[in-house]
Amino acid sequence: MALDLDAIYTDLHRHPELSFQETRTAGVIAQRLTELGIEFEEGVGRTGLAAVIRNDDHAAVEGERGPVVWLRADMDGLPVEERTGLAYASTARGIDPHGLAVPVMHACGHDMHVTALLGALERLVATTDEWRGTVVAVFQPAEEYGAGSQAMIADGVLDRFPRPDIVLGQHVTPLPAGTIGMRPGTQMAASDGLRVTLLGRGGHGSRPHSTIDPVVMAAATVMRLQTVVSRETDPRDVAVVTVGSIHAGLKNNIIPAEAVLELSLRYPDDEARARVLEKVERIVRAEAQASGAEEEPVIRVDHSLPPTINDDEATARLSAAFARAFGEDTVIDPGMFTGSEDVSWFAREAGVPLVFWFWGGVDPQVYADAVASGSIERDIPTNHSPFFAPLLQPTLDNGVTNLVTAAREFLGRR
Repeated sequence: MALDLDAIYTDLHRHPELSFQETRTAGVIAQRLTELGIEFEEGVGRTGLAAVIRNDDHAAVEGERGPVVWLRADMDGLPVEERTGLAYASTARGIDPHGLAVPVMHACGHDMHVTALLGALERLVATTDEWRGTVVAVFQPAEEYGAGSQAMIADGVLDRFPRPDIVLGQHVTPLPAGTIGMRPGTQMAASDGLRVTLLGRGGHGSRPHSTIDPVVMAAATVMRLQTVVSRETDPRDVAVVTVGSIHAGLKNNIIPAEAVLELSLRYPDDEARARVLEKVERIVRAEAQASGAEEEPVIRVDHSLPPTINDDEATARLSAAFARAFGEDTVIDPGMFTGSEDVSWFAREAGVPLVFWFWGGVDPQVYADAVASGSIERDIPTNHSPFFAPLLQPTLDNGVTNLVTAAREFLGRR
């Protein structure tokens, strides 16, 4: 019986889970893989799964191994309260790493990624008489923490399963449905997640002179950090410095002893990374000194992701395959995305090419209207927005066909 992909998607969308907590999601995937008769292992990298379709009898007889293609999808949701108004909108709650109860939403489309990969596996299983080689499907946890791929690698995914000759992956994005965005070279930026703890001296809110106020210190630091890009980075270069979280204090008449900032930094390469990190650290320490802090701030790197770099030759080959399958106008160069991904760790550790592309999930007419009115930024929700919701169809079918087309391009032919 064929998988009901629409039902799988809406179920996953209704029940998102935070990073490294994707146990229900993994169970749904395991059930579908069992139905398809595909061998798999659970608990790889804590909550991940890896599945294998072996279709290499012809190669074994000739004494030559066929191609091994890895297809990857990420599984985790985000601490975002959904506001899409969909009938299948999430009302889920979860506990974040700080022990706080938070809303959870698939605000980045990972539910679409998982469902599309399951659909692609179903098609590949049904057409084994047309291709040869091995397909490894990697359902990865904790992409949003930038930690899931490395957790799977540390758990031996590259040794316990057939090693890839190429790693392929895709991401749904606010482009018109039917569009594929890909480019050779740097497709997505490198990033670091920083946790900055500013140390002051707490006291009564009525006696600020007896304290060293970390809230004021934090406010000054946030404002000064804006100059890293606006005043210290060449306008022709790419850099992003975002303070996404500030935590300080519990009551209005208590000046707390510390404030915590969580930063997201983005850059295209290691040279830019070194420049931005130096400027950020200089500002943080200088603002603490200007506030009279008696202790140095604590700066911790929570995660560090390399740029997502597409192999030139493999990207050209796949771009041509997509153009043949869907039409020349389908494939565009979207430019480098300043978002970041951890998919490249699989290809880097294996020493093989990577191709990672984007596929559109917006109603083409809605997108065209927004372009015409100059309202894309306002009317087309982006990934991580509480309003982000890909158009279910044809986005899902397109995602399945993309993966099948890509896998077949690099697999052998019967």
